[in-house]
Amino acid sequence: MILLHILLEAPAGGGMGGYSGIIMIVLLFAVMYFLMIRPQQKKQKEIQKMRENLQVGDRVITSGGIYGKIKDVNDTSFNIEIADNVRVKVDKASVFAATDDKQPAK
Repeated sequence: MILLHILLEAPAGGGMGGYSGIIMIVLLFAVMYFLMIRPQQKKQKEIQKMRENLQVGDRVITSGGIYGKIKDVNDTSFNIEIADNVRVKVDKASVFAATDDKQPAK
């Protein structure tokens, strides 16, 4: 309601007086885009690229904290071996990190 009042308010003086509110709102949205939205989109693209590059034999960590080794790659899922002869099928979106060859501390 306040935003509508600011946009429809008649200029108090001559010149650019009435447009200053609109300019400030546009600048606010521009700052929000470049500081919050754009970096998040870049990060999501990097994560997606990492998931696409995962191959059989890579060690991964799922969103639930399960460490495993990829045994099979499908279009939308991975088959991950979490122990000897124990395999779990997980969605690709739930794999967040690839690990190095070190085993987690026991």
